[in-house]
Amino acid sequence: MRQTSLTRTTAETDVSVEINLDGTGSYDNQTGVGFFDHMLDQLARHSLIDMKVRATGDLHIDDHHTVEDVGITLGQALAKALGDKRGIRRYGSCLLPMDDALLRCALDLSARPFLVWNVDLPTDKIGTFDTELVREFFQAFSTQGGITLHVDMLHGLNSHHIVEAAFKSVARALREAVEVDPRKSGDIPSTKGAL
Repeated sequence: MRQTSLTRTTAETDVSVEINLDGTGSYDNQTGVGFFDHMLDQLARHSLIDMKVRATGDLHIDDHHTVEDVGITLGQALAKALGDKRGIRRYGSCLLPMDDALLRCALDLSARPFLVWNVDLPTDKIGTFDTELVREFFQAFSTQGGITLHVDMLHGLNSHHIVEAAFKSVARALREAVEVDPRKSGDIPSTKGAL
């Protein structure tokens, strides 16, 4: 059963996450940050990972702690649900267009976290959402999930399109990486014998 639930409580936030890696992409995400919820919905829908996120945080200060702590908790939940990673494809990539935006994602569920983020957003805000928080989310997610994650913007004019394409490209790459490889379903995908 590649599913798990996890909670994280700090003085700044209270986050709970439920995921199922073998789901259909169903989602129920409520963080109090509307645009971020929309992006989490995209992450679930296009990765086919069922996802339920509940978060309350110090939004009277700003959205930073909530977004970052959701990234931390989701990353930890992903790592927990993957277990020893036996049978997974491990790698995933996606070249994703969305109107003016073209984003490329490549990732490795390597247990060696590293984020390469080549995304220049033309605005500081999308509605009331601080666009710098997109990188903060993926930094937390990749670190806690043990993911080597590269995201590159090849083209883009509209911040909403760019960010949404980033989430969707990561989702599609993640979908590929967590899938069970029918040719090696009992093996850990590494010559080291461990990930």
